[in-house]
Amino acid sequence: MENQPTSTVAECEEQFGNAVRRLRQARRFTQVELAQRANVSLSALKNLERGGGSSLSSVVRVARALGRAEWLDSFAPTESAFSPMGMLRENVAASRPRRVRHPVAQR
Repeated sequence: MENQPTSTVAECEEQFGNAVRRLRQARRFTQVELAQRANVSLSALKNLERGGGSSLSSVVRVARALGRAEWLDSFAPTESAFSPMGMLRENVAASRPRRVRHPVAQR
């Protein structure tokens, strides 16, 4: 798939559908064969290829059936060094008064 920025969801769906169609044809699968391999309905595959949108489940199944699971990697969120819960814990710990131990005087 090309890594071109898209301006609309429709353009992204159309690009993805075109990539699926080109790869299906390169692998010499009919739409029926790919739909069976992906375990999706023929109408779901046709809709995906023409850029009409699809469920995430269908996208995942079709990408896997075409041997292109790496397409799905771009959907995964990246790990962030920012942790809202970590910041909250740090702020709470910093705002607590610290106990100061006074040494016991020896007699």
